[in-house]
Amino acid sequence: MAKRKSSSLGEQLGSVGEFIAGQRQAARLTLRQLADQAGISNPYLSQIERGLRKPSAEVLQQLSRALRVSAETLYVRAGILDPEDHSPTTVEMAVLADPAISERQKRALIDVYFSFVAEHAASTSSTPTPGADDAHRAEPDA
Repeated sequence: MAKRKSSSLGEQLGSVGEFIAGQRQAARLTLRQLADQAGISNPYLSQIERGLRKPSAEVLQQLSRALRVSAETLYVRAGILDPEDHSPTTVEMAVLADPAISERQKRALIDVYFSFVAEHAASTSSTPTPGADDAHRAEPDA
């Protein structure tokens, strides 16, 4: 049973390393550029990508910021979180985790999404309950 668990751990480490390498290549970053952006050494990143080293949660978070993917995605890939309990919970996380689109496309989609959210919030707040908005306006002037 222990052997199976270590095999699974090896697969997960390879998986997270392969995923990081794929995201780095999709973002058109060199190993050195990503290492610099994440604040880790070039050799350490190389070992992570090859599945030779197990990155800590902190390192995964630094890599997620540099790659603009959710930390949860990397945690699941590394076996830190259970994938069934921690799927992307927001549109932004889902877009950032998608390896099929470029970083520029991810930013554009997220910007459009947030503009729709803001537009919807403005339209729902522009039709306030009668009297409720007046009470809020009176307080600052008083």
